[in-house]
Amino acid sequence: MSTTDRVSGTARAATGSHDSSTIATASGRGVVATVRRGLEVSPEITRGVRVTLLVALVSTAGKVVVPIAVQQTIDRGINGPAGPRPGLVVGLAVAAAVGVLLTGVSSYVANLRIFRATEAGLATLRTKAFRHVHDLSVLSQNAERRGALVSRVTSDVDTISTFIQFGGLLLVLSTGQLLVATVLMAVYSWQLALLVWGCFLPLFFAFRPLQRLVSRAYAQVRVRVGDMLGAISESVVGADTIRAYGVEGRTQERIDAAVGAHAKVAMRAQVLVAASFTGGVLVSGLVVAAVVAVGLLTGVGGSLTLGELLAFLFLVQLFTGPVQMGTEVLNELQNATAGWRRVLAVLDTTADVADPGERGVALPRGPIECRFEDVWFSYPGGEPVLKGITLELPPRARVAVVGETGSGKTTLAKLLTRLADPQQGRVLLDGVDLRDVRFSSLRERVVLVPQEGFLLDDTLAANIAWGAHGADDAAVRLALTELGLLDWALGLPHGLATEVGQRGESLSAGERQLVALARAYLADPDLLVLDEATSAVDPATEVRIQRALDGVTQGRTSVAIAHRMSTAEAADLVVVVDAGEVLDVGPHHELLTRCGVYQRLHASWRAQQRAA
Repeated sequence: MSTTDRVSGTARAATGSHDSSTIATASGRGVVATVRRGLEVSPEITRGVRVTLLVALVSTAGKVVVPIAVQQTIDRGINGPAGPRPGLVVGLAVAAAVGVLLTGVSSYVANLRIFRATEAGLATLRTKAFRHVHDLSVLSQNAERRGALVSRVTSDVDTISTFIQFGGLLLVLSTGQLLVATVLMAVYSWQLALLVWGCFLPLFFAFRPLQRLVSRAYAQVRVRVGDMLGAISESVVGADTIRAYGVEGRTQERIDAAVGAHAKVAMRAQVLVAASFTGGVLVSGLVVAAVVAVGLLTGVGGSLTLGELLAFLFLVQLFTGPVQMGTEVLNELQNATAGWRRVLAVLDTTADVADPGERGVALPRGPIECRFEDVWFSYPGGEPVLKGITLELPPRARVAVVGETGSGKTTLAKLLTRLADPQQGRVLLDGVDLRDVRFSSLRERVVLVPQEGFLLDDTLAANIAWGAHGADDAAVRLALTELGLLDWALGLPHGLATEVGQRGESLSAGERQLVALARAYLADPDLLVLDEATSAVDPATEVRIQRALDGVTQGRTSVAIAHRMSTAEAADLVVVVDAGEVLDVGPHHELLTRCGVYQRLHASWRAQQRAA
């Protein structure tokens, strides 16, 4: 590495800058650009759209059958030169009925097609957004509350679904209905058609700035929904702790504040929606009254027949209906656009821990050599956590990493398993930069057992087999036997079929760690990283696990972020980390004679053991 690179990297680390990407609150696109980008991400939505629009146009055209039938019935069937003609009236009524039936069938078919296309497209959107969340580094994910992040691929997508399935087609139909109604009104009386448009034009001009206000209001609504879900999910996950500390009141206050903030912005958005909808209703009523008055005063008996005036009034209803509904649909569009922007903001976030895919290296199976080369790392807005770490871990070695809390031990584990990438320097496995290794290969060869094992709401056997594709109960039993844990597993209420509950709540903290270790063992990695995996285990269980780990780690590389010094005593190599730097590396017995920090850590642990 050049001197320039080293200096610039050090300066970047020292200032606390980082390469991780923060998920934006929402994308900065306008409505049209948002819809265009959304359709690019979910192309299924527009699949077959031409046929759908054609069917929708048939549905729209069918709505003018009734006004024309009314006009013909009055002017020719009732008030015609030859007097009433019952046969013509019946024929016109039948034609109108057929037209109405055709309109209903066409509307059903159009809605069914758009519903299917929308569900397929939004399923793609949810899948892509969820997949991209997993491509982001832990730092990017931790920048947003879990509930708010979940809301982006659930409730925000639901707003899009609601609009497209009900409002989107309605908006298209309303536009077509306006055009057809305008043409026919002009045929009957261009003067009255101008009157109708003259009444509505001021509303159309006022509608645009009002919609900008609605758009901003709904953007706030979507943000507050995420905040509310975040607060509620935190209270559900931490229910035991909340009760244990008796802070139900303060927790309720936080939830009430989040709910109240959402209600406030939601009501403001609805006030704006009501204003636009009420304006449409008011103008629609005035238009009908104006057409009746002007038509009777100037038209009937002259250039306009009674049937034509009645038909014109039907057409006015066809015109005003879309205007009234259009205001509501466009408001729903703003809500959907706000949700779409939040989902697209996730997809637009750079995957800072990117999978090289097929271009990447697939590492062969076998014991792994690990190497850190001048690695610097800092969390967003913080001081460097790792400072120029250079470290080599030989294959087949059992390595323990020890240090005070906050010294950088867990960060080393994150970099070694590529949950994050260093700002400077390289982490290599068998001489290959981790950034060049395919995720599929990396996840097969490297397994991390975190401090808190994640368990599915499923059986004990299913949780153990989760990390090994195709593993059956026989493989699970064999793994537990080799770990010396089979008696414990069979001693549970239903043995391997015991349901562990959500997040493993039916098991103790130590038992959850046993499951996590058994899962990692069954996955058969070449590099096993244990991030204080025995910190939640009682001393008796720790002894059992420690003996089992002797067999688990035999012939493979293992790195244990050690909380208990018994792990360091059993290791081949101990790495002492302090304030983000590697102070010393060596066997336990050598470090006890030369490393003051290690001597202090070991003495403190020994004192705790004696006190216990």
